[in-house]
Amino acid sequence: MITVSAFKWVPPFAQGVVRDLRVRWALEEAGLPYRARLIDSEVQASADYRALQPFGQVPVFEEDGLVLFESGAIVLHIATRGEALLPADAAGRARAMTWVFAALNSIEIHVMQLAEMDLFAAGEEWAKLHRPDVEKMVRLRLSELATSLGDREYLEGRFSAGDLMMTSVLRILRHTNLLDSLPALKAYKERCEARPAFQRALAAQMEPFSRNQP
Repeated sequence: MITVSAFKWVPPFAQGVVRDLRVRWALEEAGLPYRARLIDSEVQASADYRALQPFGQVPVFEEDGLVLFESGAIVLHIATRGEALLPADAAGRARAMTWVFAALNSIEIHVMQLAEMDLFAAGEEWAKLHRPDVEKMVRLRLSELATSLGDREYLEGRFSAGDLMMTSVLRILRHTNLLDSLPALKAYKERCEARPAFQRALAAQMEPFSRNQP
């Protein structure tokens, strides 16, 4: 049985965007059963957990002695096990994988910078001074992504791991209205979120949070 580590509880601003959601979604799309290993800050800091995840983060993926960390690597591992998240042809698979890395390296790095400023440093002077430049970069990247998407439903014509990862990154902007000026991109995100596999994954992540409120 596949085991995925996840937090027992996180503050409301993080609920629904913790990175184990990406792995849960991939497993749901692939039709692979799994169980969640819920951890708290004490487990997160333990030597045993750090032996699995050197940075103490979630998720950790475990199956038959294989241990993986980093959501992008785990999603790609899951995706290569069938055609649910990657096309059958080699070129199509390569393009879909490229979008996974684009989501993490070209989009998320700027999106997370903005989110961290807004959620953790909104009142600090350095953040107020730097935020306009960060938002400008995020807007540029979103515009470039929207141009590449065009009028297609998905980045490579059919839903893939690239769309899963890109949507997961775009959801980090939920505290802003930045997608409102790009209706096609906003509709793309909402189309991906409407997938039954995503809804199941989101419900599974959210359920422990209501049970384990401090």
